Amino acid sequence: MSKPPKYWHKAKKLLSKKDPILKKIIKKFNKGYLKTRNNPFFSLCRTIVGQQISTKAADSIWLKFEAKCKKKISPNTVIKLPTSSLRAAGLSRQKVSYLKNIAKSFQSNSFNIKELKKMDDDLAIQYITKLKGLGIWSAQMFLMFNLNRPDIFPTKDIGLIRAISKNYKTSYPPSQRFLNKISKKHFGYRSVFTWYMWRSIDPVDVEY
Repeated sequence: MSKPPKYWHKAKKLLSKKDPILKKIIKKFNKGYLKTRNNPFFSLCRTIVGQQISTKAADSIWLKFEAKCKKKISPNTVIKLPTSSLRAAGLSRQKVSYLKNIAKSFQSNSFNIKELKKMDDDLAIQYITKLKGLGIWSAQMFLMFNLNRPDIFPTKDIGLIRAISKNYKTSYPPSQRFLNKISKKHFGYRSVFTWYMWRSIDPVDVEY
């Protein structure tokens, strides 16, 4: 059974003191936490599959993708699978291309996870986005769910923006000024804030 990130309990206490709205959400989902996984390739594949579609749609396609890989999601497996087989799982031609490109980068060791772990958030995002198919949002998901970074604030995430608008009763989408205010208030633990915002509108755990 996985454990919460090391920063999780401290972050919950600190953010609850700062933000009464968030405090209620934390209380409601008190036993939940961001689940991280120590499998970089798996996480990046999951991120590609989840790009620009709902969590429900992503989960459905992911199950089919896993079945095509016979639950062995590795660079070698993805490279060997025919494009037609991956397309049959519900993946677009573009996403198949991205998955195969990432698989080749891992197989050739041109994507160096050890070096990536040493980088700060901004440098890590720059490094990840050099891979075809991985934009800033994808890089942020990777930092949150694989590298355990506590202070990621993915403002291009539709779910996060929707949750902020709903919970703080502000316009949709919230103004940049309001997002800056929220960012400043939760600085240091914005990954935690983001996770609870997601949970407030979707009881199903978000995983990448």
